[in-house]
Amino acid sequence: MEKQTIDNEINLKELITPYLKKWYWFIISGFIALVLGFLYLKKQQSVYSIQTTVLIKDSKSNSLGGDLSMLGDLSAFGSMGSDAVENEIEVLKSKKLMEQVVKNLNLQADVFVEGTFRNKELYAEKSPIIVKVVDFKKMDDDVNTKIPPFFKLIISGQNLTVVLENKEIKSKFNKLISLPYANIMILKNEQFKSNKKEKELLINISSVDARVNHYQELLSVNLVERKSTVLGLSMNHSVVHKGKDILNELISIYNQDALEDKNFANKKSAEFIDERIMQIGKDLGKVESEKQEYKQNNNITDILTEAQLNLKTNAEVRKKEIELESQLDLTGTLLNYAKRQSFNETLPANIGLDNPGAIQSINTYNQLVLQRNQLLENGTKEHPSVISVTEQMRELRPSILQNLKKHKKGLELAISNYRKQINKTEGRIAKMPAQERKFRSLERQQQIKENLYLILLQKREEAKIAMAMTGEKAKVLDKAYKGKKVAPRKMIVLLVSLILGCLIPIGVVFLQELLDNKIKSKHDLDKLLNGKTILGEIPSVQKGQSETVGYNDLSPMAEAFRIVLTNVNFMLPQKSGKKIFVTSTVKGEGKTFIAANLALTLANPSKKVIIIGADIRNPQLQRFNNEGKGLIGLTEYLHEGDISVEDIIHTSTLNKYLDVVYSGAIPPNPTHLLSSANFKTLLEDLEKQYDYIVVDTAPLMLVTDTYLIANHADATVYVTRSEYTERQLIEYANNQVEAERVKNVGFVINDVKKDYFGYGNKYGYGYGADNRTFIQKLKDRFRG
Repeated sequence: MEKQTIDNEINLKELITPYLKKWYWFIISGFIALVLGFLYLKKQQSVYSIQTTVLIKDSKSNSLGGDLSMLGDLSAFGSMGSDAVENEIEVLKSKKLMEQVVKNLNLQADVFVEGTFRNKELYAEKSPIIVKVVDFKKMDDDVNTKIPPFFKLIISGQNLTVVLENKEIKSKFNKLISLPYANIMILKNEQFKSNKKEKELLINISSVDARVNHYQELLSVNLVERKSTVLGLSMNHSVVHKGKDILNELISIYNQDALEDKNFANKKSAEFIDERIMQIGKDLGKVESEKQEYKQNNNITDILTEAQLNLKTNAEVRKKEIELESQLDLTGTLLNYAKRQSFNETLPANIGLDNPGAIQSINTYNQLVLQRNQLLENGTKEHPSVISVTEQMRELRPSILQNLKKHKKGLELAISNYRKQINKTEGRIAKMPAQERKFRSLERQQQIKENLYLILLQKREEAKIAMAMTGEKAKVLDKAYKGKKVAPRKMIVLLVSLILGCLIPIGVVFLQELLDNKIKSKHDLDKLLNGKTILGEIPSVQKGQSETVGYNDLSPMAEAFRIVLTNVNFMLPQKSGKKIFVTSTVKGEGKTFIAANLALTLANPSKKVIIIGADIRNPQLQRFNNEGKGLIGLTEYLHEGDISVEDIIHTSTLNKYLDVVYSGAIPPNPTHLLSSANFKTLLEDLEKQYDYIVVDTAPLMLVTDTYLIANHADATVYVTRSEYTERQLIEYANNQVEAERVKNVGFVINDVKKDYFGYGNKYGYGYGADNRTFIQKLKDRFRG
């Protein structure tokens, strides 16, 4: 469990270390990202939420039936269903209303003044000019004429200069200006209040449809609460005054449109009543003329007392007959009118008809007609809502006609009964002169027409009152006001900028680590060796530090070599003349550096140590001692039989207790030389004289030289290098060790930087540890 915890800590450290090494990347990238975020904020317009709330009022019954029922409905208050409110929301969001707003407020053109970071829009009294878009020109589909986002306007007194991409247009105020895509007119704004007069402006124009679509996207209409009919309208805009005007104008147009819809049925009823009044007036005049003519022709001046007495008993019956005949006339007229009207037109309701069922059905039918017409303004006949309303109308209209027919038959039957009673009464006055009976017939017709005429006059006044008293459908609870700022969110933008600024170096480091196939630390090497021995790790040589270990050296590097040697000694047999071979997979991993420093570390007065440069193809041992160049060495000894061992042994200038056998001249046949018996003889002679023999051999992967002499080693130090040795090369090393082509192998990782080094360097153990402060190290780093 403890080992697993340590492994987890190591893994976490290894994951974090590459990012900590590049800490300054995060600071620089974060700073740049914050600067870019700040510049982005400077270029963005501040956008505010402009809001208003309205109460939607409704009258479910808009009939003219009943003496006061219509007046009660004129307040326009009533309950509304959720579907009705949703319909009103769609009406408020419709293109029809928004198009009227755009036209009324002249929103096709925007005026801007150029700023340092962003363009500022001038609106209403802040704009020195008003741009009127007269019309847009028709452009052929083959001609790719694009409307630019802006064009420049230069004002010089009364003269105007329109600057387009490829030409300039000279004009004056109140003159038509022909652009490639539109005709416009520029006027002076009489309401302009600023003392600063801009000489150069930027103008943006677009079609009505484009502006309608734009403002429709900005507009939001929602229920404030589910069970209420209060709607909240909001729009996000950078110019608060403009946003307020749009919302207020939208509500005003909505009320005007709703008022026209409500008065539509009343107008139809009024037209029908006026038509009937004219006809009844003509009929009444005709009856009056006949009556007057009859009196004159028959010398009738007054009604006889006898006739009055005889007819008194029949007065009530005759009165009922008159009322029924009036109702019959109205019913027949309304029935004929309904048959002539088209399916989608309203029917007159309040014309004095004494049939509550028919009146209610007609009112319901008129409401459906208005609702269907309203839906067709924003949809098609195939829309589900339109289809639903149409079906209701188709079901209701035959019911209305059937109701009127039944009512007419009932009236005819009742009149027939009353006439029978009248006939009985008239039989009793049969002795009255024929002239008097004729006169009463004319008088009865006159009374019927007068009664009907008075009813129609009354209903016409009621219809006019209803039209005059119709209230607004939307009651404004809160006029458009400026809400909170919605964009740009300063803290969010800066936070996102900072996060992105940190993510960029994280991504770069992650890709570097992902693409990096080299080992870096002892832990990396341990994971790839499958349990093989690791002798130690050697730190990187710092700038200004010697590459070699001095005598009695207490530096961290010297301590690291002592640790390696301690571990090597556990691998060596207990005998004199212990042979330590040092090799690597490829050149550049530092095997000569390791071999030389191992020998220097071992060399002391109590132990005799010699190092042999057995890499005769690429001699590197001489670079630690320039005086060794040109001296005879291993190559000469192996090639010429008359050279003795003593002739090739030289004392190191770095440590007087260390002897050296240099590689000598580079031979043409190194493999033949190393496989000769002379090399074995040399080692046997040296075993008798020295306690330790360190042999610097050639890389295993490049040549076969080391394999020829590997069996002579008591221990083999296999050198790898941090941030240099590729991971697949460790696999090659594993294969050679497992195949026993090299003996008694222990691995060393060389040139390990401080970030990847083990505990000894972390805590600065030893008198030679680097005790500089962080600031001193940072200064030294930049000086270097």
